[in-house]
Amino acid sequence: MRTIVRISYCLMIVFLLAGCYSKPANNHAASVELSEQQIDSLSFQSRHHYTNNYNFVVKADSLVLLSQQPEEMMSDLMVDTFAVKKHDHVVVADIRIIPTDPVDSVWIQLAKDQETFGWVHETDMLPKVAPDDPISQFINIFSDIHLLIFLIFTLVIVSIYIIRKLGREKVPLVHFSDIDTFYPTLLCIVVAAAATFYASLQMFEPEMWQHFYYHPTLNPFSVPLLLSIFLSSVWAIIIIGIAAVDDIFRHLPVGEAVLYMGGVGMVCAINYVVFSLSTLYYFGYPLLVVYFIFAIRQFLKHSYKPYLCGKCGRQLRRKGRCPHCGTMNC
Repeated sequence: MRTIVRISYCLMIVFLLAGCYSKPANNHAASVELSEQQIDSLSFQSRHHYTNNYNFVVKADSLVLLSQQPEEMMSDLMVDTFAVKKHDHVVVADIRIIPTDPVDSVWIQLAKDQETFGWVHETDMLPKVAPDDPISQFINIFSDIHLLIFLIFTLVIVSIYIIRKLGREKVPLVHFSDIDTFYPTLLCIVVAAAATFYASLQMFEPEMWQHFYYHPTLNPFSVPLLLSIFLSSVWAIIIIGIAAVDDIFRHLPVGEAVLYMGGVGMVCAINYVVFSLSTLYYFGYPLLVVYFIFAIRQFLKHSYKPYLCGKCGRQLRRKGRCPHCGTMNC
């Protein structure tokens, strides 16, 4: 009952926070006159998802900018360049389309401060910058292939250590010698489903995901249906995770609970890596179905205890002699 109450409180807080969304007033297009520059800016934003005054953070070691106008470099004139460093904040000051440029027709002018301006090809800029938003930064980190490779090797080492330690000390482990609460299993399942859906959005709705990357939100009620489902799964992970931690500490001593949560975290991290990568090659979908069946069967096999001992009141997996007090339950 205490867990249900806490989950209810968490849900109320989430919906209150997510509901703090004010829909902008609808202005009829016929009543607003736009200049040609504004029309070009809106057209560029619809295709590239950013426009003038958009803020970026440099994520590469450096980004080289051209001090002069792009036409001067295209005419083989002497030009100066300078570099902005990693973690520098820059803003889009101007956008120019030069169709005669054989490399890239889109030039972006970035400003580091009021006195430092420079031009760069869009194709050179985008791989080296990320939107200046915490959610976008988080997405960028978890989309980095180098991080995934490092995470895989780390998970292999940590998994071997935890499994060996749990095997020696006979400590519960999710999916194998689980405790009698469904929250850890449910958390692992939801993480696997969210990772699969995350990869699916990138494959089948890249424009939608790109727009979300440049204009992120945590409000599942202000985005299209597919993104709403994904954001709801993220909130579900947070809520189920809180419930899981509460139940783990109710079922296990502190030391065993911490070690058990390490095992749950390990399984969730493996699920994220495996399903986000395997879905890109389409075999993540049947793998997800197999994992669902495996996780539920393992929980029912090791953790489901539908009976109570008539004497001591402890939960039992089957009728018969109670392993705790020795009473025969028929």
